Amino acid sequence: MAISPGKRLGPFEIPSGLGASDMGEAYAAHNNKLGRNVKIKVPLEAFAYDADLLTRFQREAKVLAALNHPNIFHIHELERSDSAHIMIMELVSDWRKQSSK
Repeated sequence: MAISPGKRLGPFEIPSGLGASDMGEAYAAHNNKLGRNVKIKVPLEAFAYDADLLTRFQREAKVLAALNHPNIFHIHELERSDSAHIMIMELVSDWRKQSSK
């Protein structure tokens, strides 16, 4: 599910895309309900029709949520919105600057 800049998903406003991988696409978003910026990861559309790929996406979220390390994004939530599963995580504006501190 590709998301156009300016679109809303529940309380999230999507100002821009961040990039894509073989599993999905990532977007910068603002959570209006909590007043914070987050990153939203959306699996590729093929995930909606493939139970094994969807399970892999959910397992990734659970594994990341169980970890606590400064070099790993914090997972806030795994949700279903507009018939798509989305992972909501910490938005790090520039990880290169943070890792050099």
